[in-house]
Amino acid sequence: MAITLSRLSDLAAHGFDDIIDVRAPAEFADDHLPGAISLPVLDDDERARVGTIYKQVSPFTARKLGAALVARNAARHLETALADKPGGWRPLVYCWRGGQRSGSFASILSQIGWRVETIAGGYKAWRGLVVQALGQVPDRVVVLDGNTGSAKTELLGLMASKGVQVIDLEGMANHRGSVFGAMGAQPGQRMFEGRLAMALANLDPSRPVVIEAESARIGARSLPPGLWRAMCAAPRIALTAPAAARAAYLLRAYGDLAADRARLAGIIEQLRPLHAAEVIAHWQALVEAGAFGDLAQELMVQHYDPRYQKHRSRMAMPVTEVEAPGLAPEDLGALAARLAGIVQSFD
Repeated sequence: MAITLSRLSDLAAHGFDDIIDVRAPAEFADDHLPGAISLPVLDDDERARVGTIYKQVSPFTARKLGAALVARNAARHLETALADKPGGWRPLVYCWRGGQRSGSFASILSQIGWRVETIAGGYKAWRGLVVQALGQVPDRVVVLDGNTGSAKTELLGLMASKGVQVIDLEGMANHRGSVFGAMGAQPGQRMFEGRLAMALANLDPSRPVVIEAESARIGARSLPPGLWRAMCAAPRIALTAPAAARAAYLLRAYGDLAADRARLAGIIEQLRPLHAAEVIAHWQALVEAGAFGDLAQELMVQHYDPRYQKHRSRMAMPVTEVEAPGLAPEDLGALAARLAGIVQSFD
C-alpha cells in the first residue's frame, strides 16, 4: 500500500518503525528522507547496468535482470540488517519514483508478514514537498548579527535552550561560514535544503525565529533566494564585543585550525588576491611562530570587519545593538538570556 504525503510533517505522524531507502548508494548519499537507512536493492553499478540494457537491448531483458538482482540483494538484507526485526515491525520503503524498486522490495517484506508501506511518488514526491516548504519563508525573521568572533553560533544554541525559535544554518551546512570555516564534508545541496525545509516546516509562525547573519552561501551551499531576501530585510540584533574578547573566542572556536598549521597556512594563501604580499607574509610568519591570538585579531581587524561593514552598509533594516563586554564561557549564558529577552520583545 502506498501512502501520499501532503506535508513534510506527515512523515513523522505515520510513526513508522524504520524508513528504508532502496535506491542506489550514490542516490542516498546525495539526499534522503530524514532518518532513512540505506538498503539498496541495486547498487550503483547494477543500476547502471540495468539502465543500459533497458535502453540498448530491451525493457523485458532489463526487468528480468533487475528482478534477479533485487531478489539477491533483498535476501542479503533479510539475512543481515533485517534479521532481528520482530513480527510487528512496520517499515516504510521508498525509491526514486515509488516504482519497481520499492514495490519489489515491499512485496517481499509483506509476504513475510510485515506491515510495509511505500510512498506514492517516492523520493521525487518528497523532494517536491521540500521545494514547496522552501518557498514558504517565515514572516517573523530576526537576524543575529555581529563581527567575526562574536560567538553568534554558540549563542544561537544557548538561545534555543531558553525556548527561542532558531534556525542553525551553519549546523545544517556543516560549515562555519567563512574561508576558515570548513568542518569536514558538507552535505549536498539537496540534503542541505531538506534539512532546512524540515526546520522551516516545524516553526510556529506566530513567533519570531532567529537566524544568524550569513552571506547567500555557506561554504559551497546556497541559501534559498526567498529566505536570503527575508534575512536581508529582517530586523537585526547586532552584537558588539572588544577585539581582544573576540580573538580569544576564535582561539577556542577554531582550535582545530591552530592544531593544524599547514592547513591554516594554506587557507591564508587563499587570501593573497585580497591583501598585499607583505601582509600575507606577516600572517604566515604569525602561523609559523604559533602567535594565533595576534593572527586572529589581525584577521578580524584587517580582513573581516571591513567586509562585514561594507555588507551592512548596503542594507536598511532596524538594528538593536547589544554590547558584550566578554565572551568567555561564563559570560555566554547571561548574554544569551539578554538576547532571548530582546527577541521576545519582537512578539
